[in-house]
Amino acid sequence: MGIFDGLPVSSDKAYLREDISRIDESWAAARFDSLPHVVHILTSKDREGEVQFLKEQSDIIEEVVDEVVHAYHSGFNKAIQNYSQILRLFSESTESIAVLKVDLADAKKRLSARNKQLHQLWYRSVTLRHIISLLDQIEGIAKVPSRIEKLIAEKQFYAAVQVHVQSTLMLEREGLQTVGALQDVRSELTKLRGVLFYKVLEDLHTHLYNKGEYSSAASSVHERDDEVPTTTAVAFFVNNSQPLSRRTRLMKGDSQIGIHVDGSYRPGSVDGGSSFDGRDEEGALELPDDATSDGHMASIRVNGGDGIQKDVKIVSRQMPIWLSNSTPDEFLEAIKKSDAPLHVKYLQTMVECLCMLGKVAAAGAIICQRLRPTIHEIITSKIKAHSELLNCSRSGIGQGDRTVTAGLHLLKGQFQSFQLQKQKRQNGISLVGTLSAVSPVSSVMGPTGKAQSAAMELLDSILDTIVRIFENHVVVGEILESKSTHQSEMNTPRSLPTDWNPDSEASQVTGGYNIGFSLTVFQSECQQLICEILRATPEAASADAAVQTARLASKAPSKEKRDRSDDGLTFAFRFTDATVSIPNQGVDLIRQGWSRRGPNVSQEGYGSAAVLPEQGIYLAASTYRPVLQFTDKVASMLPKKYAQLGNDGLLTFVENFVKDHFLPTMFVDYRKSVQQAISSPAAFRPRAHTAATYTPLVEKGRPVLQGLLAIDFLAKEVLGWAHAMPKFAGDLAKYVQTFLERTYERCRTSYMEAVLEKQSYMLIGRNDIEKLMRVDPASSYLPNPLGQSNIIDNASDAESVDVELELSNLLLALRPIKQENLIRDDNKLILLASLSDSLEYVADSIERLGQTTSRASQVEENPKHRHTRTSSAPTRDLASFADEYRKLAIDCLKVLRVEMQLETIFHMQEMTNREYLEDQDAEEPDDFIISLTAQITRRDEEMAPFVASLKRNYIFGGICSIAANASVKALADMKSINLFGVQQICRNSIALEQALAAIPSINSEAVQQRLDHVRTYYELLNMPFEALLAFIMEHEHLFTAAEYAYLLKVQVPGREIPADAQDRISEILSH
Repeated sequence: MGIFDGLPVSSDKAYLREDISRIDESWAAARFDSLPHVVHILTSKDREGEVQFLKEQSDIIEEVVDEVVHAYHSGFNKAIQNYSQILRLFSESTESIAVLKVDLADAKKRLSARNKQLHQLWYRSVTLRHIISLLDQIEGIAKVPSRIEKLIAEKQFYAAVQVHVQSTLMLEREGLQTVGALQDVRSELTKLRGVLFYKVLEDLHTHLYNKGEYSSAASSVHERDDEVPTTTAVAFFVNNSQPLSRRTRLMKGDSQIGIHVDGSYRPGSVDGGSSFDGRDEEGALELPDDATSDGHMASIRVNGGDGIQKDVKIVSRQMPIWLSNSTPDEFLEAIKKSDAPLHVKYLQTMVECLCMLGKVAAAGAIICQRLRPTIHEIITSKIKAHSELLNCSRSGIGQGDRTVTAGLHLLKGQFQSFQLQKQKRQNGISLVGTLSAVSPVSSVMGPTGKAQSAAMELLDSILDTIVRIFENHVVVGEILESKSTHQSEMNTPRSLPTDWNPDSEASQVTGGYNIGFSLTVFQSECQQLICEILRATPEAASADAAVQTARLASKAPSKEKRDRSDDGLTFAFRFTDATVSIPNQGVDLIRQGWSRRGPNVSQEGYGSAAVLPEQGIYLAASTYRPVLQFTDKVASMLPKKYAQLGNDGLLTFVENFVKDHFLPTMFVDYRKSVQQAISSPAAFRPRAHTAATYTPLVEKGRPVLQGLLAIDFLAKEVLGWAHAMPKFAGDLAKYVQTFLERTYERCRTSYMEAVLEKQSYMLIGRNDIEKLMRVDPASSYLPNPLGQSNIIDNASDAESVDVELELSNLLLALRPIKQENLIRDDNKLILLASLSDSLEYVADSIERLGQTTSRASQVEENPKHRHTRTSSAPTRDLASFADEYRKLAIDCLKVLRVEMQLETIFHMQEMTNREYLEDQDAEEPDDFIISLTAQITRRDEEMAPFVASLKRNYIFGGICSIAANASVKALADMKSINLFGVQQICRNSIALEQALAAIPSINSEAVQQRLDHVRTYYELLNMPFEALLAFIMEHEHLFTAAEYAYLLKVQVPGREIPADAQDRISEILSH
């Protein structure tokens, strides 16, 4: 920027800025040297021009100066006027001060003459003001009792406590201690202190168990498995900080509530996440229909204001209604700024009232005394309400008042009943009745039975209520412990153990009440409820945990007690109630009307039998998941110092019970059921009518053997228990494997009884035949693992013919076939067919179960979960058992196929024992063909209900190739045959073709093609030799050279064969 920038030049003379910018800044230098400019003009060629240029620049500068002077002229004048005004004011002030000094000196002289009289008047006025103040205070204190009673009636407890505390402190002042008229007021305030304590404690107790006006209520009965309940844990921070809960440690935000040594409050950490639907159990609160169930929804009605909805939460910054008459202080300011739910603010207020009254220990003692009876009453009432809902649902009364839970429970039971009724009777045998008789438990007590769902639903509901109550105890417990720690001034080093000690000084300050005690009682009551559901009889819990532990350590479990399953299960609690030390002030309160029931008073039953269809040890499966979810939720609330209580509590008890009692009992019961299922006379008896058709669905009548159907049902049921208790899935999978091993051995025994010492069984074990049967295209009809196609194309037609021919030659080489080496009993063949289909059904079912179990294990082993869900992996997977069952099913089919082929050979070998020199044309096939076709038809009809069409194709599909090959080879053993003999053999092939074509699963075109080949071969015997040569030249590959040679060898009446016939045929075939 230039030195002339910023000059106040008007806009109409903006050209001056450009003109002045052309002036060299050297003219404005502090030490101006004119000599260079003079020399420049003198040496210039146009001196007058240079001089004229300087004059123009001078005029520009003068014009700019005029503009500057014009712009600042008014300012200069105003500044001069202001300075003159200031000077005038200073002069007047000097004169006034001089006069004031004279007046002050005169006043000093006059006051000094009346000094003592003024002092006396001042002292009298002070005394009178003090007396007036005391009279006002006395008058106000006299009205305090009625004011406190009014505030109590309006449930303004904090305001009442404030007035009481202020009045008590005022009465302790020096001036009022000797006033006799206030003795009655003192007495009334003392009584009101007790009344206030009772009212506050009763209201706190009511809200602790979610029965109060401002309590939170569950928006739904069930939550997701992986969802943690939205709780609030409020902790007050003092100089020696206490370990806080996991939730509280995450909530150190801008609004924190803390305590100072003087008892004042600062904003503290509050979680506003508890769900609240605006209605408690007594229906005290109601909200608009469009209100969302989260945050401070109750504040809409209680505060009488409209909340601000943001992120599905309504947060109110207004003062709660129960503090509307209170005197503003730091606690009220902290409550107003807090984002805690309404019920948490109320619990904070009640605890603060107890602290201001100095009744923390007494309150803690009474809460401890009433904890167990109250929880017992809540559980009992919950069960009764559940029972009433179910009764109303069943009777059709009060449909408008049904809850979603009761409706779902009823629908689930009806659906299961419908499914059982839907399964049809199979050929006179009831599938439902069969399976129900096999299982060691009734359908009601099964893994998906009504009793299991009812027990799980009941426990879910009760434990959800307990969790919500425990949220309140965490809030109150952390506040009381923080205050007790401050009051006792404990400075425990962090290196010391922080395990809960009920006899600690902090516990005594709170009357024995803390989070650990409440959690212990909760879990103990839940454990007793579970014992009632399981019909187990726990030993009486001792109040002294150390004594009980020593007693249990020295007491070995009796074998007689373990074996006496009928007398009930016996086990000890893993946790006990803590001894409650009640201060003297608490004893008085109990005597004045509070419940006298202690924590160790024996409790009556809960009445769960009215809700559950059945009770017993098998309901342990339905208790596992609710207890697991309960433990996860409780663990998320607990501070670190109580973490061990959550780990060693209810879940440990349930897991130990399942491991030590339930699983052994289940194994014995199911092992017995498996043994009965596979050893009964009807276990391996085919149970289908011959007139029935095969169906692949058991529900529609698939004739699975009763023993295998029962084993499949038991395996699914045991794995159903594994789904309910994923941690023990490995143990239950081992049980299933044990049962499958025993069943497989029984199936193997039944199979061996049918095929032992039979030629077909021995043949399928030969390596050469086994290899040929494996590559045979017909093997594509054999059972395959799930998901794989049944039809494979791994060989060409020529290769297929070669395999069939080679296999046929091997079997024909076994001639003569003896009848005693064949399975002549059709019942055994039917058993093999039924056993094959049943084994395939079980194999597919096992494979599906294995896949389902594998997926469930992967889900359950999610690392997000805190508990280990699987104990041990099974040594073998279920897929290996499926392979074994399927392999045995394949062996049964192979035996049946080879057996039918051997039967064909057995009948066809009669062709070599007779001469076909017939005198006349016979109208019927040979007797052995009639016998063979009758046998084929009969066995096909008998096996049809037991095997699928593809399996029937496999069983009877090998007959055609064997019969065709045997018929062709039979010519080699014949010496002579005439025209009628040829017609007889053709009639035999036609009869066999008709019998095989009658089997629906067999390809009739393939059968006709093969047997046409036989008829063509024998009809060549009717041709003259020259015609035969012409046929061979056209169809040299239709038959083999040996087969053509047999045509020449056999004697046919009327046919002339030249001597060189064989050479001529060989010459044709050699080209």
